[in-house]
Amino acid sequence: MPRVNDIRYIGYGVSDVEKEKRFYLESWKLEEVPSDDDMVYLVAPGSTAGYSVRLRQTDEPRIDVISWSAKDRAEVDALVPQIEKAGGKIISQPHELESLGGGYGFRFFDMNGFTTEVSTGFETREPETLEAGDPRPEKISHVVLHSPNHKGYVEFYEKALGFKVSDWLGDFMCFLRCNEWHHRLAILPGPPAFNHVAYDVPDVDAVMKAVPRLRETNGDIAWGPGRHTAGNNVFSYYVTPAGYAVEYTCDLEAVDDETWEATVHKPSKEIMDQWGFGVGGPETMPKPMPDAGLFKDIGI
Repeated sequence: MPRVNDIRYIGYGVSDVEKEKRFYLESWKLEEVPSDDDMVYLVAPGSTAGYSVRLRQTDEPRIDVISWSAKDRAEVDALVPQIEKAGGKIISQPHELESLGGGYGFRFFDMNGFTTEVSTGFETREPETLEAGDPRPEKISHVVLHSPNHKGYVEFYEKALGFKVSDWLGDFMCFLRCNEWHHRLAILPGPPAFNHVAYDVPDVDAVMKAVPRLRETNGDIAWGPGRHTAGNNVFSYYVTPAGYAVEYTCDLEAVDDETWEATVHKPSKEIMDQWGFGVGGPETMPKPMPDAGLFKDIGI
């Protein structure tokens, strides 16, 4: 079955690009990528992708695009009819991309209306090897979305992009994978909205060392530090100036794609956070609001 194999980047529309850019450079420790257009491109130091975040000036916050990668052109082409059959709406057929980094790909609206891109053959970069304890992000780890029909949304991503269910938290949160890592996507109930994007850091020391820097430059932790049960990853969540939740994470579980059996974890405080000593909780995270960019592709 054709499938995507990782996250490439997230494109945001924000009302104050300079403030959001400053957060990602000074607090989050991404690096700016030169460009000839009026958007801001930033990359995680340990990423092979050309950029991890794209920022565009808008009147109100919105998700412009969620970009996934595929292994080759044949896989990209094969995903188009699969997405259409699953109920996605194709925006553009596969073509040579003119966006920064190029490549070959296409866009579609997912079931909720998020502009979603699939591409291959784009420019890559030589990643920096981060040492243990380095409190900077290696790459995007996963993205979490809300849906008013969250079980249908899970099924859509299984059928459209080839995701596989790794685990459920009760019947309300699903963790899905597209490679050997426990989850690259997770889905929750709620209005059609973006929940957060997580970035891998080298280890627990890196998660903890980032705390004073974020507190000094951006305010306190929204939730964490802690360790989830599904995926077994350490987490620490923050909120950007535009109101988007971001996470530093490490120790995400690698699974055998063929033999892994999904577990339904009974919700509890201990399941959500094995340690239980951190700041806040799910109730302190930003509340999901319908996204202003649904079914509105900007073409870039």
